[in-house]
Amino acid sequence: MAEVVLFDHAQGLTPGVNAFAGELRRAAHTVHTPDLFEGRTFDTVEEGVSYAEELGFGQVIERGVRAVEGLPAELVYAGFSLGVLPAQKLAQTRPGARGALLCTPASRCRSSAPRGPTGCQCRCMR
Repeated sequence: MAEVVLFDHAQGLTPGVNAFAGELRRAAHTVHTPDLFEGRTFDTVEEGVSYAEELGFGQVIERGVRAVEGLPAELVYAGFSLGVLPAQKLAQTRPGARGALLCTPASRCRSSAPRGPTGCQCRCMR
């Protein structure tokens, strides 16, 4: 099975993100869930985005890059919403990347990609 790094969304490493990671683990994948906000969670997307803006989106991406140091090169990078930023960067630039799962809110997308049951639109890269 795959080894996956799952980056959280703008509300942080929430129970929902951990539940999704648990589903992947039950399917026999190894899953890492680095915390881009260092323990902070937010009640609303707007609060989380505001915090990310304070940090700087470059800093959010850099936290994701640092989070995979010491992990094997052969990873699948996954991210929800804001977590797509480090996931996409790593999938495109870190040697050995096996693929990416990039999930964004469907309401913010204009393409005709399939929408999942949670309203997310996911794209997979290999």
